[in-house]
Amino acid sequence: MQRRTFLEFLGIGSVTLAFPLGYISCNRKIGESALKKTIDFHVKGVTPNPNDTLDLAEGLQFETLIKWGDSISSEDYFGFNNDYLAFMPFDGKTDEGYLWVNHEYINPRFVSGIKSKTDPRTKLQVEQEMYNVGGSILHIKQENGQWKHIRSDKNRRVSGLTPIPINWDEPIRGTKTFQGTLGNCSGGVTPWGTILTCEENYDSCYGERIYRSEVCEPSSLGWENFYENPPEHYGWVVEVNPKTGEAQKHIALGRCAHECATVVELADGRVVVYTGDDAVDECLYKFVSSKPKSLKEGTLYVANLAKGEWVSLDYNSQPALQAEFENQTDVLVHLRRAAKIVGGTPLDRPEDIEVDPINGNVLVSLTNNFPKENYFGSILKIEEKDAAHESLSFKHDTYLAGGEETGFACPDNMAFDHAGNLWITSDISGSVANKPPFESFGNNGLYLVPRSGPQAGQVIPVASAPIDAELTGPYFSPDGKTLFLSVQHPGEKSKSLDELSSNWPEGGNNIPKPSVVCISGLLLEKVQML
Repeated sequence: MQRRTFLEFLGIGSVTLAFPLGYISCNRKIGESALKKTIDFHVKGVTPNPNDTLDLAEGLQFETLIKWGDSISSEDYFGFNNDYLAFMPFDGKTDEGYLWVNHEYINPRFVSGIKSKTDPRTKLQVEQEMYNVGGSILHIKQENGQWKHIRSDKNRRVSGLTPIPINWDEPIRGTKTFQGTLGNCSGGVTPWGTILTCEENYDSCYGERIYRSEVCEPSSLGWENFYENPPEHYGWVVEVNPKTGEAQKHIALGRCAHECATVVELADGRVVVYTGDDAVDECLYKFVSSKPKSLKEGTLYVANLAKGEWVSLDYNSQPALQAEFENQTDVLVHLRRAAKIVGGTPLDRPEDIEVDPINGNVLVSLTNNFPKENYFGSILKIEEKDAAHESLSFKHDTYLAGGEETGFACPDNMAFDHAGNLWITSDISGSVANKPPFESFGNNGLYLVPRSGPQAGQVIPVASAPIDAELTGPYFSPDGKTLFLSVQHPGEKSKSLDELSSNWPEGGNNIPKPSVVCISGLLLEKVQML
């Protein structure tokens, strides 16, 4: 894509906005002043490399906030493989609040001492694995310019063992309370101050049921051998109150490998939730509520890109769904099948979704599709009709294509900063990182796409992850001076505890530990002109 074309996609130079000023992007407000900010310097990026360090661009530095296994209270410790992050400030404060952290999955070698998937487990070891997924609620505070985790009994864990009720009228597989949340990848924030955490690869824990049978394909972890939890209890969007730890699973948003749940609040208080199904040839969805602040009352739609339409998945209005399913609950449990029946477009692993705070365009990371030889992925742009997120028609185009020309591959999580610049993380699998055709990209990284200035539209690498690691969950502090970032699964490809591929972050002969870091520095302030 030519740079000029990309700048047009960004909306640079546009003075009149189709999207309302002060749009709430679940994180911050960006107004007209953002359009007047122009980056007038050159960002010097990092050189992609295979090092076992967290390398940052000139003008950035980091501090480690918390590591796997760190105590957070008298009873709990920080879970494994931290992913999505969201900071919820205390009332009237910008330097103190709760940090929500997803814990996506476990590596048995580190968590429960299992050397291989075929080794026998005890129930205690499985419960240890179940505890290490879910999420952590952390009390953090900035002191003398540095963010610190405050250990107290106010901190909480939501794990694979936590009983969680569903927000639905009908039971699923015999109950309205499920055991735990797992596969927690990305997420979102509601306008009323709660967290949405998304259950992605649930089948690795409890397998998946063969359609219309009582037979389940086994999971890779084998938790079903110790707990008879049906697969249908997982694959949902889960809402968590960071103040209390109370949680509920939202059935109306459907069941699939949810990567995120990005919320837009409409003028009348209703909400729109965008979510993607992170698997090859799966679909993009949005839920439009019929009542203010509701994640139950409303309609779920799937995107048909060929027609530029959001197609309803409402059982009562779709004869094709009535011919296959028993009721709306059945549709939502078997969302993937229902989406294909009504014409949902298969996509290249739809992962994170962000809404441009300047023009309202919806950006969707399409990470890759190896079977179709799309190795580098792309970012899809959805432009809703009349910039109305409740609209049922849209235009779409490729926002950015991965590859050697653009300098990045396999886009995953995204975030907009306070000036509307785009930040992107990559998700190159550890099995192919630094190997053809990915050798030019080095380890996974963090990238900046400036909205203005001499490098506008360029993809600039600003961080390189440790060996085997992935950078995830970028989230900006209220003042924009700190970027909270997860360093997930360093050393994941280690052959054994005696043959570690990474020793990050503690170095020496220490085992690798997933961690949350706080990135700050002059570069972060300058690109936002704070």
